[in-house]
Amino acid sequence: MTMKTSEFAKGLITALQTLTILPVPGRGAERMGDALRWFPFVGFLLGLLVVLAGRLTLCVGGGWNYAAGFVMLTASILLTRALHLDGISDWADGFWGAFDRQRVLAIMKDSNLGTFGTVALVWVLLGKWIALSRLAGHDGWGWIIGAFTISRTMQVVLAAAHSYARPEEGTGSPFVSQATVSIATWALIEAAILLTVVCWLSWPLVLAGAWGVTRIFGIWCNRRVGGVTGDLLGACSEITELLALFAGAILVGT
Repeated sequence: MTMKTSEFAKGLITALQTLTILPVPGRGAERMGDALRWFPFVGFLLGLLVVLAGRLTLCVGGGWNYAAGFVMLTASILLTRALHLDGISDWADGFWGAFDRQRVLAIMKDSNLGTFGTVALVWVLLGKWIALSRLAGHDGWGWIIGAFTISRTMQVVLAAAHSYARPEEGTGSPFVSQATVSIATWALIEAAILLTVVCWLSWPLVLAGAWGVTRIFGIWCNRRVGGVTGDLLGACSEITELLALFAGAILVGT
């Protein structure tokens, strides 16, 4: 029993070390797939930290919600070391810059930032700032935490539904190859519990919408490059996070 508990905890350590810059002591899991079970929880934790930064900014800034939105956006970038933003820029450059599968994968692997990647970054960052600012102004803190939880959950869903696109191993290959339907189901149930805590009973439609977007995105990835990569997991996370933030912003306004 002690060994099983230890391995379970190692999965959390790996998830935190992978998705955040938080100084987490200890040795991670031997199987990267064990960390996927913890992705929703890590997203929940990230959301809590981002909300804390936003609430402090509102207190210091006299209720300036646009400043709170900016600080929360900055905090999310720093806490994740822009990991998923790199993914969405690579996705945009590759998918919109070429049509041949090998060429798309080559562009996505290139560290240089192209026009499509730049536009995607501006689109995501501007959209997040608008949504975060509105949520801060309407006390929609739970939806911010929910968006971070949902987006990390969708990474697990996407990884479990498709194979790794590159013939050679990459950073995301252990996560994709070791993701299973049971792990994705676990992640969805975990996300539902966490979302109930912060969003009460208004979360099912948003979670279902994010799941639908993820499935469509995965089908597109499969047709274009024959599967998914670490960059595509990150891109899916950014897209679903943005959509969840906007959904929350609309709901709190009504």
